[in-house]
Amino acid sequence: MEKLLLQTDDEIQITAHLFKPDQSNQKLLLINSATGVKQQIYFSFAKFFTEKGFTVITYDYRGIGLSKPQKMRNFKASMRVWGSHDYNTVTQFIVKNFPNYKKFCLGHSVGALILGMNKDSEMFDEFVFVGTQNAFIGHLKWQTKIEAFLGFGIVQPLFTELFGYFPAQWFRLGESLPKNCAYDWRILILNRKSTNKLLLKTDDFSKNLKQKVFVIQAEDDVWLTERGVKSLLNDTYPNLKPTYRLIKTSESEKGEIGHINFFRSYNENLWKIILNEI
Repeated sequence: MEKLLLQTDDEIQITAHLFKPDQSNQKLLLINSATGVKQQIYFSFAKFFTEKGFTVITYDYRGIGLSKPQKMRNFKASMRVWGSHDYNTVTQFIVKNFPNYKKFCLGHSVGALILGMNKDSEMFDEFVFVGTQNAFIGHLKWQTKIEAFLGFGIVQPLFTELFGYFPAQWFRLGESLPKNCAYDWRILILNRKSTNKLLLKTDDFSKNLKQKVFVIQAEDDVWLTERGVKSLLNDTYPNLKPTYRLIKTSESEKGEIGHINFFRSYNENLWKIILNEI
């Protein structure tokens, strides 16, 4: 595992890790993290694929984990910047250093939503989507819908304005988020256009993507619905060629997958589902 310090085109330093196999199969897997999820969550998963011959890259978006500034208050970042600058910085590193590799990108939650913000997404041979959808509140189940309305309609903007960032860890929603990242998340939940609303505010390459995509949904992910998943593939990425895989809790050794726990080491047996695909 090699630590990388990458400079974005707007002079922000983001931290990545490069996992190199002993014997390469000439395949590279890039992992785009979920909202507020530190790259360390994916390290065991990355090492598993490295042992199978893959070169794997993880990284933190600006404002998250090892790419967090000393002062979060009013730090300038957004999900749109994550896609158009941070993700782009990593893909440019890949273009320069691994030009002849077969390339795959795993988008976890928001990590799939930002693909359309970067033209380099066209270079990947196939995508893997894990726990991702157009998260508009209208797609959610009733109990989650109420939590989303109260959380993102009232609590989140209140605390974000108060602190100049959103202390998401207080609500068990991952790492603290820069102010505009929190507001972009709010758009994904409360605006009917969801991801497409964010794409209106940046260069949009979503319709250029025509690759295969392997879409994984966990049975016990309460924030994910089939309606939301299909909306993402039909309305945001209509030219991708999806294959869907529902993972049941009975397939997990602990009977627990949810939105994040697919990547926990106790679910290593589930990682073969992706390995067999790519």
